[in-house]
Amino acid sequence: MTEHTPYSSDPSAAVPRRRLLRLPLIAVIGLALLTVPRVVLHDLGILHEGTGVNALFVFVPAVVWIVVVLLAGAHRPFLTVLVIGLFSGVILAVVHQLLWSTAFAGNPPRLGGNLEGLDPAAQDVIIRLFSIPSSLFTGALVGAVAGLVAWGLSAIVRRSSQRR
Repeated sequence: MTEHTPYSSDPSAAVPRRRLLRLPLIAVIGLALLTVPRVVLHDLGILHEGTGVNALFVFVPAVVWIVVVLLAGAHRPFLTVLVIGLFSGVILAVVHQLLWSTAFAGNPPRLGGNLEGLDPAAQDVIIRLFSIPSSLFTGALVGAVAGLVAWGLSAIVRRSSQRR
């Protein structure tokens, strides 16, 4: 059986899963955790959308993701940052669920239309369940956009290093 290394230049070479992202799982989770302060501060009503401070809490984690992935020399920067974003979405969903009652301070969202007459506890469960995919999608979208930036920057770095 032929052994393949994760650093093989052959794109068809099998890359062991543990090195697919070129970052250990703990680093991926740690990078995803950089989004927690913004989620907590937002859910507690301390941080408000449209402010410069909020913008820092939104963009700095993604910039850190990109820088770390580029410095790590990830072979697949888009995939690596996308996975970080997916973990971030899971964390976002968990934090939102944990801070739900605080975030809505006794005034939780309610369903309307035909579902308006449902028991408030049932409405709460439905709305909470539907908020989870939204958090996952948000994490995936941020990861995909930041991943595209990382991919583009890595291509520029590769080209410039090949010219030397």
